[in-house]
Amino acid sequence: MRWMLAVAALAGAGSVLAFSPFDLFPLILLSLGALFVLLERASHHARTGFVLGCAWGLGAFLAGVSWLYVALNRYGGVPMPVAALAIFLFCAYLALYPGLLGALYVRFRPSAVALRPVLFGGLWIVAELARGWVFTGFPWLAVGYTQTPPSPLAGWLPVVGVYAVGGLLAGMAACLVLSPWRKGGRGLAGVVPVVALVVLGAVLGRVAWTTPAGEPLQVALAQTHIEQDLKWQPELLQNWLDINAGLADGHDADLVVLPETSLPLLVEYLPEGYLDLLAAQARERNGDLVVGVFSRDGQGKIYNAAISLGVSAPQFYAKQHLVPFGEYSPPLFGWFYKLADIPMSDQSPGRDSRPMLLGGQRIAINICYEDLFGRALIRSLPEATLMLNLSNLAWYGDSLAQPQHLQIARVRALETGRPMLRSTNTGMTALVMPDGEVSAALPPFERGVLEVSVRGYHGLTPYARWGDLFALVMAAVAIVLGLRGRRRDLTPDRRAPRIFDQGVESQ
Repeated sequence: MRWMLAVAALAGAGSVLAFSPFDLFPLILLSLGALFVLLERASHHARTGFVLGCAWGLGAFLAGVSWLYVALNRYGGVPMPVAALAIFLFCAYLALYPGLLGALYVRFRPSAVALRPVLFGGLWIVAELARGWVFTGFPWLAVGYTQTPPSPLAGWLPVVGVYAVGGLLAGMAACLVLSPWRKGGRGLAGVVPVVALVVLGAVLGRVAWTTPAGEPLQVALAQTHIEQDLKWQPELLQNWLDINAGLADGHDADLVVLPETSLPLLVEYLPEGYLDLLAAQARERNGDLVVGVFSRDGQGKIYNAAISLGVSAPQFYAKQHLVPFGEYSPPLFGWFYKLADIPMSDQSPGRDSRPMLLGGQRIAINICYEDLFGRALIRSLPEATLMLNLSNLAWYGDSLAQPQHLQIARVRALETGRPMLRSTNTGMTALVMPDGEVSAALPPFERGVLEVSVRGYHGLTPYARWGDLFALVMAAVAIVLGLRGRRRDLTPDRRAPRIFDQGVESQ
């Protein structure tokens, strides 16, 4: 059993190579296939499947999101042992979802081999949907994110969304590892659906679900590159204000964007006339400016927000999906803030998601972590013609966070059929087109401005129209088929045979 746990953890850790910046997207099939083989070899006790699934998940999340440690220890002031323990416990929590998948699969796998990939894929969808929803959700490293172009499966993303693509990957991996064990000359039977999904994905990838509309918008996306441990030092405030004003000026652009919390204090505490200066700069070029700020309303609630200044009417957006422990304290976790020193960590969620009307385009704003939630971004459609993400990943240093987040933005562009503009503090500042391709990007950890020309898009992708309904239906159908197959083909001792112990298919 120990070697099985070690293999599961290594397979989970190896899955990270399928994500950016490595982009070895076929490896996710190898990783999921290894987990499936281990579950097939497991005893018929759900506990064994649970432990194997947890081992896979722990390997995946420790390798893939351990950069959260940097935010706690280096910038949050949490002592090293406490920060390391906190990240381990968080990854252990995330590992519960593949653990539950493993337990359910081992407990309910059907005797009919052909239905096992179906059940495995359906359960995978449920596990990732749950991880993206429970306790406000943390869907980072959902396996469907690995299938950005040039993967042929990228064509499925605007149709069924990232969670359903994850289920397809799980089912495909199971088909591939089961195929050699099919008897009666039917070894290639399991390869046929895999090839069909790949070919159909490539065909779907050539479909333009949305179309450009209106005149091109000239946009300047600033990357401020202000180090997180210096950002809040009062004696450096004027320097940061000068950098922001300098980056916002001198561009022949319809829209200039400064990133998330670019001004590191509440709007009401900004020096007198500073916002007037920024607004005047925008009006001089007959354009607009969007800037990330902290704002407080009349009831004292603090928001992570974006405001617009310039020739268009002033507009406001407040972040709706806040980061637990970073931007608000979940219930019963007040003790955490006695250990951490995180500025502006008592925020309130916004409510209004209407796009901003700027430069003749309706631009849907999302701030940092919010673009992990595709079902939230499609609420602004079909009204929105462009997507704009403001981020500050300086909290996580030079880590996998930046390229992983850009890959998430690529999936959102595919799902919505809209260009995604990104203005960030340390990276990745970029323009992502509706086909998921990165049209232009700045090098990370450099101060600069990315100037791009982009058109708005009209129309709806199937995912934008139906959201995660496709994933839910796919999961429900797959699980029902798997369970019906189990009832129909139960062996006398009510246990489904294990394929990889026997080397033959039982019917």
